[in-house]
Amino acid sequence: MDAPLAPLRLALVAEDPLARGALSRVLGDQGSELLTVASGTQVELESTRGDAFDVVLWDTGLRLSEAEARVEAPDLGAPVLALVADEAAGELALTAGAKGLLFRDVAPMPLTAALLAVARGLVVFDPGLSELRASTRSTALPGSSTLGPDALTPREREVLALLAEGLSNKAIADRLSISEHTAKFHVNAVLGKLGVQRRTEAVVRAARMGLVTL
Repeated sequence: MDAPLAPLRLALVAEDPLARGALSRVLGDQGSELLTVASGTQVELESTRGDAFDVVLWDTGLRLSEAEARVEAPDLGAPVLALVADEAAGELALTAGAKGLLFRDVAPMPLTAALLAVARGLVVFDPGLSELRASTRSTALPGSSTLGPDALTPREREVLALLAEGLSNKAIADRLSISEHTAKFHVNAVLGKLGVQRRTEAVVRAARMGLVTL
């Protein structure tokens, strides 16, 4: 007889202790497929980094706006599923590095299924956020000729400028005071939006479009 599969190790990140408690109870009632091994704020969990996780559940709260400095997904070495209040927060969470997006009022069973899917490398979007998913796909089409300056987020434009300086992901992370994981995400997003595979190609194409100066 095959041995039962070990539960996926989950980190629960939420600034609101009430939200953490509610989510912990919901996940605890969903059987043995998930095991919450750490729960806390983003700063708390990123500062300890003592556990290895399979997936991260990130509750972004009721409000997530560009006014908040340095919006970044939790950097815990595992793919992140974000719970968002609205489409605007979903876009920010996606740009920050989330691999999946669900609304905060998602039912327990779909939430568990989404966490299992994200842990296995799949991308999950709530049907109500399908336009965001379509947007990310269209901007990543190779050879797209419709890319304009506004297609890149302010952070992506910063990353592109540093790519033009020849900086590595680690150097970009140090310059922008972000994690290397987040820097890599932004670099990949820039490459996708420019429709290229290599960093040098991105710089050349961006220069031709007037996005950077060589």
